[in-house]
Amino acid sequence: MSETLERSAAETAAEVLYEASDGVATITLNRPERMNAISGPMLARLSELLLKANADPQVRVVILTGAGRAFCVGLDLVDATQGSGIGSDKQASTPSVNLDLRTAPPTVLFAMDKPTICALNGAAAGYGMDTALGCDIRIMGDSSKLAAAFVKRGVVPESGGTWILPRLLGWAKAAEVIFTGRTLSAAESLSLGLANEVVPDAELMARARAVAAEIAANAPLAVQSAKRLMRMGMDEAFNDHVHHVYLQFLQLVRTQDFREGMTSFLEKRPADFQGR
Repeated sequence: MSETLERSAAETAAEVLYEASDGVATITLNRPERMNAISGPMLARLSELLLKANADPQVRVVILTGAGRAFCVGLDLVDATQGSGIGSDKQASTPSVNLDLRTAPPTVLFAMDKPTICALNGAAAGYGMDTALGCDIRIMGDSSKLAAAFVKRGVVPESGGTWILPRLLGWAKAAEVIFTGRTLSAAESLSLGLANEVVPDAELMARARAVAAEIAANAPLAVQSAKRLMRMGMDEAFNDHVHHVYLQFLQLVRTQDFREGMTSFLEKRPADFQGR
């Protein structure tokens, strides 16, 4: 039994990979034979690694991507139809009463202070699309696509899509995408504002790392404060928000990084921010 559990844990660890260097953590969905379809253990592993990156003071930016020819095609329908995994008859007959959405990847991703970049390789469908939309920045390979296929499978965008899309697109266009279950090419995603940029597939990771390096070169406390304030501002009145901005500003001007930013500017040299 213990050998089975150890083997299962090792297999799950191999299905979501983590690498960190030069202030950038790269998390890779690594189930290419299933086009990175999501299993229950993969969800737990993804949350674990997102929290790890967010807690690591050496990490300033997170890149989320997939191995192989897809980013993530969503729910593992093979497991579900074979009676195991998310959405299976077995799971449906024994619903959990202890589901804790606070530790689910969409909630964890939304609450992260570190900036997140989705390097979209290939298809992002269903859960994969919601996960991509949950990142701060999306860079798409030119053959990649976003497939809002939820209603075609009898479900809703269960991982943040109904909250995110109206905010990104406005109500009418979000309704069109969700209600039709439409698949959007990289070019269409760019024109709608769902992608920051589209690059040749072969250049995707290099471009994502370049953007990550540009962000990581800035003062990390200021970047993270800016992200928190942007998130708060989505639900605040302007006067309340300005008050919160001022409180953050007062904290930041007391940091070593603020002094380094001013000094490096006057000395006309690149800043060396330490996150203090």
